[in-house]
Amino acid sequence: MPGPRMSGMGNSHLLLRQALLLTGMLLQASQPFAALGADSVAKAATEESASAPDTGWWSLRPIGRPAVPAGEGNPVDVFIHDRLKAEGWEPSPAAGREVLVRRLYFDLLGLPPTLEQVREFCEDASPDAWERLVDRLLASPHYGEHWARHWLDVIHFADTHGFEHDVFRPHAWRFRDYVIAALNRDTPWGRFIEEQLAADVLFPDQPELMPALGFLGAGPYDASAAGTAPMSFENLDRDDLVTQTMSAFTSTTANCARCHAHKFDAIPQEDYYALQAVFAGVGKGDISYDETTATAQARRRAMELRTAARTGNAGVLTQPEHAARLAKWEKERRAVDGWRVLQAETFVSAGGATLTRQPDGSVLAAGARPDKETLTVTAGTDLKRITAFRLEVMPDPSLPAGGPGRADNGNLHLTSIGVQVFAPGANQGTAISIPSASSDWDEPGGWSVDKILDADPATEWGIYPKVGQAHQAVFTFAAPVEVPSGAKLTVTLNQWHGGAHIIGRFRLSVTSAPPALMLALNPTADAALAKQPAERTPEETLSLSSTVLGILAAQDLAALPPPVQVYAAGTTYNSGGGPVTLNQPRVIRVLQRGDLSKPGAEVPPGALSEISALPARFPVEGGEGQRRVALARWLADGRNPLTWRSIANRVWQFHFGAGLSSTPGDFGKMGSQPSHPVLLDWLAAELRDNGGSLKKLHRIILTSHTWRQSAGHRPEQAKRDPDNHLLWRMNSRRLQAEGYCDAVLQASGKLDLAAGGPGVPHFISSPGPQSTPVLDYAAYDWNSPGSGRRSIYRVVWRGISDPLFDALDFPDAAVLTPARGFSAAPLQALVLWNNNFILHHAAALAERAGREAAADPLTRMYQLVLLRDPRADELETMRACAAQDGLAEVARILFNTNEFLFVQ
Repeated sequence: MPGPRMSGMGNSHLLLRQALLLTGMLLQASQPFAALGADSVAKAATEESASAPDTGWWSLRPIGRPAVPAGEGNPVDVFIHDRLKAEGWEPSPAAGREVLVRRLYFDLLGLPPTLEQVREFCEDASPDAWERLVDRLLASPHYGEHWARHWLDVIHFADTHGFEHDVFRPHAWRFRDYVIAALNRDTPWGRFIEEQLAADVLFPDQPELMPALGFLGAGPYDASAAGTAPMSFENLDRDDLVTQTMSAFTSTTANCARCHAHKFDAIPQEDYYALQAVFAGVGKGDISYDETTATAQARRRAMELRTAARTGNAGVLTQPEHAARLAKWEKERRAVDGWRVLQAETFVSAGGATLTRQPDGSVLAAGARPDKETLTVTAGTDLKRITAFRLEVMPDPSLPAGGPGRADNGNLHLTSIGVQVFAPGANQGTAISIPSASSDWDEPGGWSVDKILDADPATEWGIYPKVGQAHQAVFTFAAPVEVPSGAKLTVTLNQWHGGAHIIGRFRLSVTSAPPALMLALNPTADAALAKQPAERTPEETLSLSSTVLGILAAQDLAALPPPVQVYAAGTTYNSGGGPVTLNQPRVIRVLQRGDLSKPGAEVPPGALSEISALPARFPVEGGEGQRRVALARWLADGRNPLTWRSIANRVWQFHFGAGLSSTPGDFGKMGSQPSHPVLLDWLAAELRDNGGSLKKLHRIILTSHTWRQSAGHRPEQAKRDPDNHLLWRMNSRRLQAEGYCDAVLQASGKLDLAAGGPGVPHFISSPGPQSTPVLDYAAYDWNSPGSGRRSIYRVVWRGISDPLFDALDFPDAAVLTPARGFSAAPLQALVLWNNNFILHHAAALAERAGREAAADPLTRMYQLVLLRDPRADELETMRACAAQDGLAEVARILFNTNEFLFVQ
C-alpha cells in the first residue's frame, strides 16, 4: 500500500517529475524518476506505446471483495485506522454536534440547517439520532438538487452551445431535472449509465427517461464549424463525446489516443476510434418525446394507424380493433343529418374573375385569372345550429389540367379562411373560431390543411399532384354556433400564394352533426359510404377505411398533449435548421495523426481493449442504437473495474473534498494512485454488489467516525502529511458557489424551494455579435420572479460566466471538471463584499431580522447566518457597526465571515 505524499524530498521529487511530464520528457510514469536517463526514456516510450494492457496496474485489476482488517465498527474506519496505526497515529476526535449537523446538511443537501434543526439534533439523546438524521436527509428531494450539480460538473453541462455562436438551449434543463430525479430515486449506478447512453433503445416504454439522453448533448457545440466545416466538426464533436463518456464513467483519458497511441496507457488509436464509432450515428439537437407512457403508447398506436391508412395496408386496417371502430363510426354517421349545401346568394372575386353558380350549388371561376385571390361568399341556411363547414374544390373541363385550381398545373393554394355570422339587419358579423381541420388529401412537402389555420401568410394548403380530381376540407368550429332565423353566413377564402394558384370551382356546405362524424372523404370513399357494406367493391371498402381511419388517427394525434423537447443526441433531432434524420451511422476510420485527410482502416464500434474481461469490439447489427446499448452495458458490467472504482472514488471525493485517488478523471499512469487502494476496492465492491445504490454508500461513509472527525489542526500530522491523505482529520472546505448563494438566500428569507422547470437567467440579455448575446449580470433585478430559486436552477451560460460564481471557483463548462479548483485572491473579497446579490440580500436579512426580532435584531441575524447566538464581545462590536452604518452592513460582514464561508 503506497504511503502518503510527505513533505520534504518526496514532494520535491513529485514536483520535478510532474514538470518533466508536462514537457514530454518523461514517458514512463511508473518507473522511478532517478533511474531514467534520456535513452531509457525514449526506449520506455516506444515500448509503452506498443505494450499489452498492464492488468497489474491498480485501476485495471479485477475488483474482488477485500477482507476488512481486524477491528470493530464501520468498515471505513477499520481501513482508515489500520493505516493510521501504521504511522503510530490516532484519528482525530469527533466534531461537536453543532459542527456535524451543519456539515451533514451542506454535504447532502447543499443547504445549511436552520437554528431550530441544529437545536433539535443537539437535544436528541437517542443512540441512533445520527443515523436517523442521515436517513432523513438522504430522503430529502434537496439531496438530488445538490448531488446533481456534482455530476453536471463532471460532464461539463451548460445551457448554451459555447464557442463564438454561444446559442441558448431552451430545452437543456430537462436533463438537469432528470439527473435530480434519478439521484433522488437512487437509480442504480449501472442503470444510470444505461439510461444516459441508450434510454431510447433500452427503455422504449418509459418515455419519461428520454431526457437522460441529454448526457450526450451536455457538452459544447461549435455551430460555426457545423455549418462551414461539417466533417471536422463531426470529428471533434465525437471526440468530445468520447472524452466526456470515458472520463465521467471510467476515469480514463481515452481521447489522448486520437492522434497516436496513448503515450502512457495501453490505449491504441483503434480503441479511440472504436469509441467514436459508437456515436457515429447520432447528432446533437432538440429531440421530441412524450412525458408519459400512456401518451407515448397512444401516439404510437395513432401513428401506426395513420401510416397504414396512408399506405392502404389492409392487414392493419381490418384488424378487429380498427374494423370495430370503423363500423361504429359508420353506424353513427348514418344516424345523423349530413351536409347541407349552402346556396350562395352573393359571391365576389377580389381579383376580378367571373363567378357563376352551377346547378349542383358549386361556383365556377372564369375570365380574369389574378395572381392572388380572395373569394367572399354570402349565404343563408335553415340550420339553427352549425358545428362545421366543408369546402369542396371540384374539377371542371374548363380549368387548366381539369382543375380544381386555376394554376397551369391545376393546383391551388388556400392560405386562410374566415367565417362570420351576421344577425338579421346587423352591419357587423361575429367571427367563428376554427381550431381544427381535416382534408382528404394534402400536397406533400408541408402543404397540409392545418396550414390554413396557423395565421402564417407564408403557409398554405395544396392538392398537387392529385389534380383533375375533387377534394374537400372540413373545418370544425371551436363550439357549436347558434344561427338566428334570417341570419347570413359569410365565408372568405384567401389565396395569397401567387402564380395564379387560386380556386377554380368550389362548393360550401354546413352541418349540425357532431364533427367527429363529418369527415373529409375523397370521392371514392364518399361513394362507398352511400352504399351498404355488402354492396361495396374491394376498392371502395379500402378507400373508406383508409380515409376514415386515417382522419380518426389524425384526430387522435391532435387530441394528445404536444410532445416536449430536450437538448440531447439522437438519430432524429433539430439543431436549429430544421429536422435532421441520420439513416445510418457514419463510417469511422483511424486517422493518421488525427488528420481527416489521412484516413486509414475502418473500425467497428467498441471500447477499451485493456479491460481483458470484456469484449473490446461490439457487433454492428441491429441499428445505431445497439452501439450505444453495447457501450452502456460494457460500462455497467460488474467486471469493469474502471467504472466501479471511478464512481466510488467520486463519492468519496464529494464527501471529503478529495478522492482516495486525487485525480478523479485519470486512473492511468499519469494519474494519482490511491492513498488507500484496498479501501477504494472495498467501496467499489460494496457499491457494485449492493444494487449500485449511491445512498447506501453515502450512509456507510457518513456514519463512519472518519467522516465525523474534527477538522482541528494537529502539528505533527500536518508536518508529515500536510495534504491529509491519511485522513487523520476531516478536511475543512469553503462552500461552493451554489452552497454559498443558497445559504445567503435562506438566511435572508428569500429562498424559493420550487423544484424543476426552465432555468432562471440571472442577467439581462441584449443582442450581441452574431448569435451570441451580451449578458449584463449587474443589471439583474433580484426582486424578479424566480430570483430566489436554488442555484442549481440558474441558467449557466457556457461562454459568458457570472462574476459572483467565478469568484467562488464555479467551473468553466467548456471543459470537463472532475474536481473544482480552489483559489483565494483579493478579487474574491471584493466580489463578496460588493456584488449586487450580496447587497440585496444583506438588506433583506436586515429587514427580516428587524421584523422577526425588533428588540434584538443583531442576535437574530447571528442565528440566521451563523446558527448561534453572538458572544458578548461580538454583540458589542456589531452594535457599534449597526449604529454607524446600519443593520445591512452587519449582514454583509456576516456573509463574509469564515464561519459562514467554510464548513468545518
